Amino acid sequence: MRGLLSFLRRNPLAAIGAALLLLILLAVGLAPLWSLLWPLPSPIAIDIQAKLAPPGAAHWLGTDYFGRDVLARLLHGGQATLAIGLGVVALAFCAGVPFGLLAGYAGGWADLVMMRVVDAMLSFPALVLAIALAAAFGPSLGNAMLAVSITLAPQFARVARAQAQSIAARPYVEAAIALGVRPPRLLLRYILRNGIGPLLVQASLALGSAILQTASLGFLGLGAQPPWPEWGADVSANLAYLRGAPWVVLAPGLAILLAVLSFNLIGDALAEWFNPRRRNAR
Repeated sequence: MRGLLSFLRRNPLAAIGAALLLLILLAVGLAPLWSLLWPLPSPIAIDIQAKLAPPGAAHWLGTDYFGRDVLARLLHGGQATLAIGLGVVALAFCAGVPFGLLAGYAGGWADLVMMRVVDAMLSFPALVLAIALAAAFGPSLGNAMLAVSITLAPQFARVARAQAQSIAARPYVEAAIALGVRPPRLLLRYILRNGIGPLLVQASLALGSAILQTASLGFLGLGAQPPWPEWGADVSANLAYLRGAPWVVLAPGLAILLAVLSFNLIGDALAEWFNPRRRNAR
């Protein structure tokens, strides 16, 4: 604990990222409880008489064109956006890491064939591939989640392969092989366990990318469908009112910015934490 506090003092950006993420998680995760403190309307309740109302006592962040409370949509939309981001990274991790570990450990022609598949997927820009897949699957939140996870899985496969190749050549792995340790246990206990650091760094960076790509698909109408709140979809739906009522666009846009920024700062901090030389530097 003392080492962690010392690390955060030397890395203020890591502390800022952690504080931002904690604030977002508390605001979004405890959204159902906020109604106990003040009356928070339903995020899909329409009140035409209050459409495009500026921020005030009744609506802290104002309302959109249909009179829906922007703060309520921001909090409930954040639940969908963050949950999708976590789910996307979990799917990409579970699909990409075993693929990369097998390729790096097996080597030879198996590694060559498996990595050419990964290279073919990485040759497409991630967002373009996600848009193509989401359009092929059909516009829905689940399909958007699947499309983004497919685009992120090759990145985990690349990192896992590099870790497997590096760790498989170490003496303790060779000793385990000589003792007759079976490949599944060898991959899980010796290779994955000792190579988890870079994979966690990749996961934290992928969270920011997943949120951004999911919001982009929502902006294009390929993610969450109206009237359910989602940050990217809300930016798209209210873009026409940017000049007259900027709060309807700035609120979800800033939420996306802060969420992605926090995960990127935490990813940079994790990269330094898992490097003993940089972590213990004075």
